[in-house]
Amino acid sequence: MTGINASKTTIAYLGPPSSYTHQAAADSFNTRTYELEDQGSIADVFHAVQDSSATFGVVPFENSSNGPVVFTLDLLIDRREEFSEVHVCGEAYMDVQHCLLGHVPTNPAHEERDTLSPQSSGCATPTRTKPNPQEPRSKPLTTLKHIRRIYSHPQAFGQCEAFLSTYLKGVERREVSSTSHAASTVAKGSEGQDLPSGAAAAISSALAAEVHGLSIMATGIQDAEDNTTRFLIIQKGHVNLEYQGLLPPKFFAETGTETKRKALIAFSINHEMQGALANALLVFKKYGLNVTSINSRPSRIRPWHYVFLVEVKGKNELEDPDLVRMALEELDTTTEGNKWLGCWVDRSER
Repeated sequence: MTGINASKTTIAYLGPPSSYTHQAAADSFNTRTYELEDQGSIADVFHAVQDSSATFGVVPFENSSNGPVVFTLDLLIDRREEFSEVHVCGEAYMDVQHCLLGHVPTNPAHEERDTLSPQSSGCATPTRTKPNPQEPRSKPLTTLKHIRRIYSHPQAFGQCEAFLSTYLKGVERREVSSTSHAASTVAKGSEGQDLPSGAAAAISSALAAEVHGLSIMATGIQDAEDNTTRFLIIQKGHVNLEYQGLLPPKFFAETGTETKRKALIAFSINHEMQGALANALLVFKKYGLNVTSINSRPSRIRPWHYVFLVEVKGKNELEDPDLVRMALEELDTTTEGNKWLGCWVDRSER
């Protein structure tokens, strides 16, 4: 293990500042040692790493209650071959507590008590399609009758469905690149001329409320109490398990220490061949690699043809370059092509 000299090491992350990715990056890389640089999109983070303007990048990968971030999956698949040298070298986890942010009316005297009651709103009434609607975990702290539009990231909308369908049913939703971008939009009043002043809200973090000077109108609005997002740390070039380099110690482990590791592989198969996917997965079993998740994305080569991203877990297996090489060579015989996307220390039991 070598010492770290990262006085000028730049970390690219999905911004703006106060985004959940920003918070994950700050938790992973000490800001006294590393320089954090916000990017406008997940693709911009990949470009910064590929172009060497940043040494590492931090991007959201999946949420425990709403699943994978498809934008990140597509960039890892790299259909246009723009990020051929980008590999995953680490992961970080963050507990996510969503808040509804906005502007509280200065004269809420007209507010009706029914506004804050899900029982009287009718929105939680069982229907034929939802006979047992999920009750929200929290209630508004103030009136929401003035809200006409909500901004947030698609993942955040998916994680807060019970609250939104109960208290803000029918309110327009606008997707933006990040939750902090949503907060910034509402704070700047740049939601457009088609809304009354203060009629927009954002799903974001308590930190974003502080940074952008917004009021917290509801807190803890996510559907699941244990709402965790996993972020991937990416770098340019293959991961060297023997060399820590500029990675913080928490993302590195000496080989031969029984440390659990993960790896990500993308591959496509002949969809007309019976058992093609099963044959590919049997390769991982043969070499002692435990498949923990499978995601698929359209290949865009032809309709209904997919690329699979498989995450595997192992200990010594992933430290053995010969075993990994043999597994990938055998995978070549059962797939139409595969790509090794990186290997890193498992931090799920952090």
